[in-house]
Order: sequence, then structure tokens, then C-alpha cells
Amino acid sequence: MKRVSVVGNSGSGKSTLSSALAGRLGVPWLELDSIFHMSGWEPRPPEEFRAEVERFTAADGWVVDGNYSAVRDLVWSRADTVVWIDLPRPTVMRRLLVRTLRRMATGAELWNGNKESFRFLLDKDESILWWAWRKHAVYQQRYARASADPAYAHLRFVRIASAAEAACLLD
Repeated sequence: MKRVSVVGNSGSGKSTLSSALAGRLGVPWLELDSIFHMSGWEPRPPEEFRAEVERFTAADGWVVDGNYSAVRDLVWSRADTVVWIDLPRPTVMRRLLVRTLRRMATGAELWNGNKESFRFLLDKDESILWWAWRKHAVYQQRYARASADPAYAHLRFVRIASAAEAACLLD
């Protein structure tokens, strides 16, 4: 395991696990959100986004976290392992709510000057909570299918369904 893609729903623990895994493997870690979301939550142009990911994944070892379909082909063609965090929906929603409220209350900067705001909780089009609720089953189906797809036979899929399994992976 030297080139790892970590996927899963928002709030599932992708970044936490990815950071720890990269530290254990002694490789760099890239949170795709950090290069996709420019100042003011503006999306990076697709060609620039792909070029950044292409540069990063050209290395011998790395951990990349995120679900961006715009670069999945690139990341997965170079990865040797996909870690799919598939926690139960109630667990994900609880974690995401606590994380989001903490970030809002502290004014924590995420990437490129961006911060979460209380208006994002109420706006159905902007709410990370609404996004995670809707995407939970989508991600489960997507990654279950991918793990059985012969096109991805070069990848080792590791499904993480609990905090205990995440801890075992790190051990």
C-alpha cells in the first residue's frame, strides 16, 4: 500500500484517516477539497484541477482523499488501494453535524480562506448536511459496484465500516 485513494461520504472521516495513514506510510497527503475550492468557494477550473492532481499522483507514494469524479480516473489509474469509509448514516450525520457546528462556532478556516457559515445549514443547495444525507446511498452503491468491477481489478479495496476497523487499518 503506497498509493491510496480514500473515499466516502462527507463527515465519514476521510481526512482524519488519510492524514493518519499518510503519516504511517511516510507519504504526502492531498485533500482534494483543498485544491478544488478556491477563495470564495469558487471551483478551480477543471483543467487546472486535473493538472494539480496529476502532478501530485505522479509520485511513488501518496494518499488522496475525496470523491471527485472529475479526477477519479486519474487517481484510481495510479492507485494501488482504495479505502472506502462506509460508516452507518446516523454515525456520519452525527459526526458531520458536530464538525460543522464546531467549525462555524470557531470560524475555522478550511481552505483558501473559506469558512463554513450558518447560512450553509439552512440553504438546501449549500448545506453539507443535506448533501451528505442525499449522497450516502449513492456512495454506497458507487463503491460497492466499483469494488466488484473488473476494470478496477488492479486495486485493493478496503471497506471500513466502523471506527474499530479504521484503527485496525492504521495498526
